[in-house]
Amino acid sequence: MVVGQWWPRGWALVGVVSLIGLNEVALGQAPAGTSHLFASSATPQLVSKQFKFTEGPAVDRAGNVFFTDQPNNKIWKYSTDGKLSVFLSPAGRANGMYFDQKGNLIVCADEKNQLWSISSSGKVTVLLDQLGGRHFNGPNDVWADPKGGLFFTDPYYQRDYWTRTASELPGQYVYYLGPGQKQPTTVETQLKQPNGIIGTHDGRTLYVADIGGNKTYRYQVGPGGTLTNKQLFVSQGSDGMTLDERGNVYLTGKGVTVYSPAGQQVAHIDVPGDWTANVCFGGKDRKTLFITASEAVYVLPMSVKGGQ
Repeated sequence: MVVGQWWPRGWALVGVVSLIGLNEVALGQAPAGTSHLFASSATPQLVSKQFKFTEGPAVDRAGNVFFTDQPNNKIWKYSTDGKLSVFLSPAGRANGMYFDQKGNLIVCADEKNQLWSISSSGKVTVLLDQLGGRHFNGPNDVWADPKGGLFFTDPYYQRDYWTRTASELPGQYVYYLGPGQKQPTTVETQLKQPNGIIGTHDGRTLYVADIGGNKTYRYQVGPGGTLTNKQLFVSQGSDGMTLDERGNVYLTGKGVTVYSPAGQQVAHIDVPGDWTANVCFGGKDRKTLFITASEAVYVLPMSVKGGQ
């Protein structure tokens, strides 16, 4: 998710609708089954540019999208009818988020390096506070598997609201918190700086971006959240990521880049701004791509549904 600092941003006002250059790989070069990702004549639209740094979009069962404005310490809701409202403030400097199977919003609460569960009414439960008496680096992105377990990344990005100036842990790892567990298990220790994370709806495959190594890996998920059969998926890191129903993987950073399940680039979405932090599918039919990009959020109508 957020990569070390708040990226430089301009504050010039723009119109209600902003056009994003959309560069899709020519259909003749695209692998079978990856054409027509985007709705006919669809143009990405600017929802709002009133934020400081947007992150962590997550969709609930109804299709509403919740996202964070981390520097302003708020979680916002973008409803299926296109309305914006503040869901929670203050919000623990929330970063990455994901809804679990019970409808709770799982939040990487960066302020005190915790992992939260937030009910639909806004009640906060702290799931994780420390690891063996030491602070986490800063839980960054999270994915809830179908069995009720939570995978999350824990890179170290120094924040100006922390009193500490160094990590208390031996590395920047990926963890798994199993159902009913009080402490997580370490499931990946060999990445430079793990960041974006997403899994398939059946819970069998996990993608993790090593933004520090500029690579994204794919794993098979075994019992107890164990990760096996590690494979390099693409030589590109990512701040956040999502999947569509065809298994295409959407990576973020400078815009949104779409890869087929085989790791072939099939599309790139140019997004205004210095940094595109994250992305998810929302809307009642899950055919709206919701994009968080620095001080703004955008939507893009799609012809494919989200894969979550």
